[in-house]
Amino acid sequence: MLYRLNKFIGKSSKTGPAEEPSANAQLLERAGFVFKYASGLYEYLPFGLAVLKKIENIIRKNLNALSCQEVLMTSLQPKGLWRKTGRWDDMAGVMYQFKDHSGKDFGLSMTHEEPITQMAARAINSYKDLPFCAYQIQTKHRDESRAKSGVIRGREFIMKDAYSFHASQEDFEKFYAVMTDIYQNIFKECGLDSLVVEAPGGSFSKVNSHEFQVLSPAGEDKILFCDKCQKAFNRDLFGAEDTPKCLVCGGELIEKVGIEVGNIFQLGTKYSAMLGCEFTDSDGKKQPVIMGCYGIGVSRLLGTIVEVSHDDKGMIWPASVAPAVAQVMVLSEDDGTKKLAEQFLAQAEKSGLALVYDDRDVSAGVKLAEADLLGLPYRVVVSEKNAGQIEIKKRTDTNTKLVDLAEVLAILNVES
Repeated sequence: MLYRLNKFIGKSSKTGPAEEPSANAQLLERAGFVFKYASGLYEYLPFGLAVLKKIENIIRKNLNALSCQEVLMTSLQPKGLWRKTGRWDDMAGVMYQFKDHSGKDFGLSMTHEEPITQMAARAINSYKDLPFCAYQIQTKHRDESRAKSGVIRGREFIMKDAYSFHASQEDFEKFYAVMTDIYQNIFKECGLDSLVVEAPGGSFSKVNSHEFQVLSPAGEDKILFCDKCQKAFNRDLFGAEDTPKCLVCGGELIEKVGIEVGNIFQLGTKYSAMLGCEFTDSDGKKQPVIMGCYGIGVSRLLGTIVEVSHDDKGMIWPASVAPAVAQVMVLSEDDGTKKLAEQFLAQAEKSGLALVYDDRDVSAGVKLAEADLLGLPYRVVVSEKNAGQIEIKKRTDTNTKLVDLAEVLAILNVES
């Protein structure tokens, strides 16, 4: 894939949105990754979309390895299904609800416990049909009263939600532990260090849940961390206490701030019992299915990566999710330099490398500055002064080096 900047739809700009102080909002819009359409609503331009797709593929790879099955449910939900669980009224403040032309009530869902339970009920008859896990990656909607922090908190967002179905609590707990490890692998592959944090179950469960937090000053969640036993807790678990102690060892807790990028919940039989999702056990008796749910904010992950991986010049993308491996520029007009650049681009394309080619008629200074803003893993410069060699610089390094064409390709192929 070769992105040419000359006629690129994702134009960069010198300034970010005045009303959005967060680093991800400023840098993503300045670099042309996103465009803010309205409060909490973003359009994803080619670079932003490329990052989203890479994050999604990391998620798919990990979940598919666990034999999870990908589905796609409708985001438009009928009132009747949600009335059965009582959540139509409970969600009235955050769920977009409206009537269609015939007067029937519908809502745009931000979560899918009801429809996935209904789907599973059609597939499950016997204990032999269990366990299994289904997931989707979908655009969701929430009437967010505090739409802020760029793509981290929006009214429209992309989310991966998964749901597991089990015949026993023991089987569920084993899967829950495996999913905890899978989540940490996913975030690590995205270039993030995540902290597993015990948290309230909220409206989903009476049992405590677990959040996956990335420590950052840009976060909204207060995390209490125990240095003694390495456990972490959401501050909401402790109510208004001033000096809470560790729930595991009684040790002192240190307050940190984090961005929640994922969560997992024990649902038990809450939804299966209400919606008739049952199985026949080995004794021939009907039992409600035991469920769990597992969420990852895909678009939120994109914003979080920027929050924790940038400097005063721009973004610094981990190679695993970068829209391309390098930004290429030609700073001379002589025939020899052009020929070398053409050879490099042709061989890179043959190797399947994703590159950004700055072919605009702008100064070298502008090209170099925007390469830092874009934040791809490498910058490649072809110039007459380099005597037939190619200059390559890693985004995180201060020094450049001159190498021949074959070595540049070798370096980039390792990173891609």
